[in-house]
Amino acid sequence: MRNRRLVRSAAAIVAAGIGFLPGTAQAADPIKPAAQAAGAPAVDPAQGVAAGLATFTSAATGSAQLSLFLSARTSSAHGFELTTSLNRAAPPLDTTIDWGDGTTETVTAAGAWETRTMHTYKELGEYTIKATVVDPALGTSDTEEVRVKTLGSEFTPYGPTRLLDTRSGTGAVKGKVPGYSSTRLKVAGNGGIPAGFTAVALNVTATNTTSGGHVSVFASGATRPTASNINFEAVQTVPNLVIAQVGADGYVELYNGGWEPVDLIADVTGHFGRQEASGYAPQAPARVVDTRDGTGTQRGPVAGQGSFTVKVAQPGATAVALNVTVTNPQEAGHLTVHPAGQAAPSTSNVNFTAGQTVANSVIVPVGKDGEITVRNGAWAPSDVIVDLVGTYSTASASAYVPVAPVRQIDTRESWSKGPWPTRGYLWQAFSREQAWVLNTTVTHTRGAGFLSVAPDPNSTGNYADRTAVTPERPVSSTLNWTAGKTVANLVQASGGDNGIVDFWNQGWDRADLIVDVFGYYDNR
Repeated sequence: MRNRRLVRSAAAIVAAGIGFLPGTAQAADPIKPAAQAAGAPAVDPAQGVAAGLATFTSAATGSAQLSLFLSARTSSAHGFELTTSLNRAAPPLDTTIDWGDGTTETVTAAGAWETRTMHTYKELGEYTIKATVVDPALGTSDTEEVRVKTLGSEFTPYGPTRLLDTRSGTGAVKGKVPGYSSTRLKVAGNGGIPAGFTAVALNVTATNTTSGGHVSVFASGATRPTASNINFEAVQTVPNLVIAQVGADGYVELYNGGWEPVDLIADVTGHFGRQEASGYAPQAPARVVDTRDGTGTQRGPVAGQGSFTVKVAQPGATAVALNVTVTNPQEAGHLTVHPAGQAAPSTSNVNFTAGQTVANSVIVPVGKDGEITVRNGAWAPSDVIVDLVGTYSTASASAYVPVAPVRQIDTRESWSKGPWPTRGYLWQAFSREQAWVLNTTVTHTRGAGFLSVAPDPNSTGNYADRTAVTPERPVSSTLNWTAGKTVANLVQASGGDNGIVDFWNQGWDRADLIVDVFGYYDNR
C-alpha cells in the first residue's frame, strides 16, 4: 500500500472572472502593436456531473426488533459518505464500521437519525463495508454489508499504438467517415489493452478534409456531447489529444460533425482504470526543450528524419503530459513522441505544413531513465518546443474523474465571459482539485497570437477586494493561431494553490475563447 498524503478540498466548480494586465510576452511573441482591452465580470459557470457517481446500498436482512441499513455514496475520487440508519428509535446504539481496508470506527445511531460518516481510501479499487450493531438490552444484533467501487481512475501507459486509420481500414471499415455520422472504435480488449477501464488517452487526427467541420469523441452508448475535440477546415490535417470515456461495451465513437466525409486516425498512449496504477501530479507549465535557443537539447532546427532525446521525469515516473509545438518547419511533416530507447512507432503527435506553427498536447510513456525521444518525420528541418505540464507515477495520488462535458467559457455568447482581453488574461476559478482536463478553442481570430494556460497566484478573495497581484506572464504556449483560423488543443491545467486557472491572450488582436471541461484529477 502506498503512503499517500490525501488533501480535502471543495467539490463544486465555483465562480469565474476576467483580469487584464499589461506586460511583455515571453514566448513566440506577435510583433504587431495594438490597443489593450479589459474584460467584464464573470457569471457562475455550469457544473459538470462526474461520470460514475453512484450510491451503493445494503440488503435489508435484519429482524423487526433490530435492522440496520447502509447507503454509501461516492463523494470524491477515493472517498465515500456512508449513511447508517436503524429501525429503532431509542435508545441510541453503537455501530461498528469495518471499511474493508483494515480500518474500523464506531458511530452512534438510532432509528430517528441518519448517521453520516466520511471515509477516504488510500488505494483505488473495490471494498466491502461491513457494519454491525448490537442491542445488549434485547440481546439482538444485525450485520450488513455493502460492496463499493471508488470513483477515480489511474493511468496505465500503453504504446503509442495506432488503433484506427480509416485510410487503410485499421480498426474500422476502410473509407472516409461520412458527414454527420460516426465510426465506432474498439478500445477495451483491443490487442494488449484490458477490458473494464473507464477512459482512454487517444491522439485523434482528422485528415483528407474537403470542407470545414469538427470531431467529437465520446463513450459508446452515451449521448453525443455538444462539445467538440477537433475543429478542421478544408485541406487540413489536424490532431488533438483526447481523454475519452469508454462505453460499457469497450467502444468509443468518433463523430464527424462536417458536411463532407473525412478520414480519422486514432493512436492510443494509455488508459485509465479503477485500480492502482499511476496517479497524476500537475505543475505549472515548464519549458524543457526549445531548439531555437538550445534549451534541453542542441541549438538549431531538428534535421529532417532526425530526432533528439531529453530527460523529462525523475525515477518512478511512468508517463508525462506535455505540450509539443513545431515552428519554422521548412516543409510539411509530422512529429512523433515516444519513450526513449524504443524504435519510433508509426504514430504521430503533431502534423504541420511548411511555415506553420502548431501545438498539440501529448501524453507519452517515458523510458527507464525518464527520457522521451522526439522525431521529426519531415524531410526538412523544423524547430521544436516542449513544455512539461505534469507527470504520472506510482507515487502520485491524484486519480482521474471524467465528467459529462460542459462548456465553461464561451466569449462569443456571454459578455460576462468576454471580451477576451488582448495581451491580457481571463481567470477562471474552479474547485481546488489537483488539475482540470479542458479542451480550449480559439476562434474569430483577427491576427496572429497564442494561448497560454497557467495557474493564478491570487485567490478569489484577492480579486473581490482588489488586492490581486500581477501574475507573471507565462513562458509556455498552449496553442498558436493566425488570422481567420479556429484552433483547438487539450489542456491538463493546474489550478495551483488557489484553484484558479488563467487563460492568456498573448496576441495583439481580438479573438474568442471557448473552454470545455471533460474531467479533473482529485487526490481525495
